[in-house]
Amino acid sequence: MTEMGDWEFPGEAQPKADEVAFDLDRTLSSVLSLRSKIPDDAFTAAMLGTARDGNGVVIGGDGLVLTIGYLLTEAETVWLVSGEGTATPAHVVGYDQSSGFGLAQALGRLDAPVMELGTSRESKVGDEVIVAGHGGRRHALKARVISKREFAGYWEYVLDEAIFTVPPHPLWGGAALIGPDGRLQGIGSLFVQEADEQGTSREGNMFVPIDLLLPILDDLQKYGKVDRPPRSWLGMYATEAEGDLVVAGLAKGAPADQADLRVGDIVLKVADAPTIDLADMFRRIWALGPVGTVIPLTVSRDGHELRIDVRSADRNEFLKSPGLH
Repeated sequence: MTEMGDWEFPGEAQPKADEVAFDLDRTLSSVLSLRSKIPDDAFTAAMLGTARDGNGVVIGGDGLVLTIGYLLTEAETVWLVSGEGTATPAHVVGYDQSSGFGLAQALGRLDAPVMELGTSRESKVGDEVIVAGHGGRRHALKARVISKREFAGYWEYVLDEAIFTVPPHPLWGGAALIGPDGRLQGIGSLFVQEADEQGTSREGNMFVPIDLLLPILDDLQKYGKVDRPPRSWLGMYATEAEGDLVVAGLAKGAPADQADLRVGDIVLKVADAPTIDLADMFRRIWALGPVGTVIPLTVSRDGHELRIDVRSADRNEFLKSPGLH
């Protein structure tokens, strides 16, 4: 990612203190730089890299920091840096595959205030919001909520309602979506192409809504994960292409790879039920049963239909556990 000192948003794109009804600079200083190092042999190293840079938002007076989970997955070291340049190590508290949230705990004093949690239910299409990366106003962007809708990610991930904003922020990972009241409404996850209300495709960011955090926060802090059965996972990276659900990649050694699913296969059915879209396919897989359930897939390969049975697994069994502190 771009180094903080190399750029800043044009002045007209940055929020102004007299345009908001809260202490802008104090709120923005709750957003930290977060850097993690992942072992070379980690399961996610090939896909997500071993050096991950992004943002984290201070949500607890004891140094609890909220971010997007992929920045912390399999991390062996984590560093947090405040806008004042104060650096402190942190450890991974936990992450939740279903929501996408991750938590880190600072191991030293953070020179940053707590950002109050808001509610994503209050976020409305058309709202003027602030998308904030670390670095204060220089890396804060005036933005607008362009849509709230279901989102499905190729990594076997579905949100019932994600928040989409424009224009895009280049430091989106773990960025803060700040509502008109100065409270946190979401955490940045992706750069996307999103259609507005007129159907025009525009570049922007996708945010995980903050309302998904409160029901799982205690579990994440106590156990490092959410106290519920894990979803069945296949390790199949699928995408929608011209109306088809196409296998675009496979996690090496994962159930789909072991079952000889192949890149280029078109998934037609899950347990004899035709698939509608990516979210529908994942939900059908999860509904068939817990980890260990055999998932029958009907695929098209080179013009022929094949049935491939994939015994699902727990994704976390393939990941390195966070180190203990």
